[in-house]
This record gives sequence, C-alpha cells and structure tokens, in this order.
Amino acid sequence: MEDSIFYKFAKGELKPDKIRFEDDKLLAFDDINPNAPTHILIIPKNRNLRSIVQMTSEDTKLLGSMIYRAKLLADELGLAENGYRLTINVGKWGGQVVPYLHLHLLGGAQLSGDLSQFTKAE
Repeated sequence: MEDSIFYKFAKGELKPDKIRFEDDKLLAFDDINPNAPTHILIIPKNRNLRSIVQMTSEDTKLLGSMIYRAKLLADELGLAENGYRLTINVGKWGGQVVPYLHLHLLGGAQLSGDLSQFTKAE
C-alpha cells in the first residue's frame, strides 16, 4: 500500500493537481478521472488503511471527519441545494481502484442511480 499514489499524497511525497482542503488529518483533492462535474476525493493523512474493511472502532471519528469535510466542501461549492453523492468503494467488486481508504464527493449534475449494468462474479 505504500506504493499507492494516495499514500504518497497523504505523506506529502507527491501533490495532487488541485487541492480543495488540507489539514493535519485530511486531504481533499479533485479526482483526475471525474465521474461528475464535481468529483473530489477525501483521504486520511494519518491512517494508512487499504479500505473501510481495516477500520476499527477507534477509526469512527476519522470517518465522521471525512464525511463532515465532504459536507463542508459541498456547501462551499453550492452542491447542497440540488444534492450530491458520497461514496466509499470497498474492494474490487465494490469498484475500489486505489488501495487506500477514500471518500468520493460527486455532484454538479443529476447523477444516475442505475446499477443494472454490472459484471457478475465468476
């Protein structure tokens, strides 16, 4: 996981193109392959978790901070009035591409809820 680009962002070894927020615990930045007009990723800086599966009860405050930061960013960007989506993909079947815990904030357009197109497990 130390070779994950998000790990390198969290440790300050690399910088994302557009940072939306940063403090000592969280980093929020634009997704380089956006699925909506606004697509921001929020990652923890001080916890090296592959996914939500590795979380413990001690990480609940961290997850709450990630969600609250997404809410503040959505407010700042004017997304709250029409709505937005928060998503955490978990593992390959859940659509997780980067093996580092991250929260997606998507908005700025009507988002489809159609999950009828999927690949069956073999």
